[in-house]
Amino acid sequence: MKRTCIILGCLLLGACAGLPTSSEYLARGNGYLKDGKKEQAIKAFNKAVELNASNLDVYAARGAAYYFNGQYNLAAKDFEKVLSQEPHRTEMYTAYASVLAAQGNFKDALTMLNWADQLQPNHIETYFARGGVYYMLGRYDLAVADYTRTYQLRPAADVLKARAAAYMQWGKEDLARQDFEAAKAGNLPEHINAYAHLD
Repeated sequence: MKRTCIILGCLLLGACAGLPTSSEYLARGNGYLKDGKKEQAIKAFNKAVELNASNLDVYAARGAAYYFNGQYNLAAKDFEKVLSQEPHRTEMYTAYASVLAAQGNFKDALTMLNWADQLQPNHIETYFARGGVYYMLGRYDLAVADYTRTYQLRPAADVLKARAAAYMQWGKEDLARQDFEAAKAGNLPEHINAYAHLD
């Protein structure tokens, strides 16, 4: 009898070992998101939350998927959940600021990005996002400054294109043309991060 119980226990453990975990669904979701499959990513992240509701990395990733899918209120909820429990995660302030900016709340987005910059200076996504907010506010000089800092930290064609657009609006057409030409030269990575193509 004892031997039968041990064998059954081993079989049950073996069967459970084959079931995907929250972390495995998180990895799947991240893969889907990088491939631009936002709906599949959200489904994988939802399953990861079902399996482990305390995994904050899942909320951060699902928030990004919601953001790229245009579901800004859901993205904000996920980012707020992460920030409420881990208030020192710089990338969450930047992500949350992107949601606020997408909703037209540039003032609060700028506040979030300034907090992120204080928490972790030289964070490229913070500078890039803040440059975008300054651009939307018509502060082209500050947008150019943040895009320049981003480019110094991680040269990429999309940074040059963004800076060129700010230069153009600022009335500095020669500098805008130089950046557009440099971006088209093809000797730089296209994007500063793996998710930039999803916007």
